[in-house]
Amino acid sequence: QLQLVESGGGLVQPGGSLRLSCAISGIAVDYYSIGWFRQAPGKEREGVSCINRDGSSTHYIDSVKGRFTISRDYAKNAVHLVMNSLKPEDTATYYCAASRWYTGGNMNEGEYAYWGQGTQVTVSS
Repeated sequence: QLQLVESGGGLVQPGGSLRLSCAISGIAVDYYSIGWFRQAPGKEREGVSCINRDGSSTHYIDSVKGRFTISRDYAKNAVHLVMNSLKPEDTATYYCAASRWYTGGNMNEGEYAYWGQGTQVTVSS
């Protein structure tokens, strides 16, 4: 069983930054690719970024390219999502999730077997 716990959300002004963390524990943590999803009120959940098991491949949706960076922290069994130049449209609940396969640009929720509880990100002045 794998457990994922997100942290780092909060209220930030437009143009500001946040670093989300996904702490991972359980069996064979290194065997899983990790994705970050978000869901804004009234909208469907969307895949934002993902990283493969060894950190050599990453994917970002177009709306966050150049602003968000995903990385693995093997020492802490965590995956971070650094979010810069935040915009009001980035406001959402952010979830991390684990998949046995690297999904790349096809971040289908069904491919992710384990999910965290989510952390709220609000971008507002």
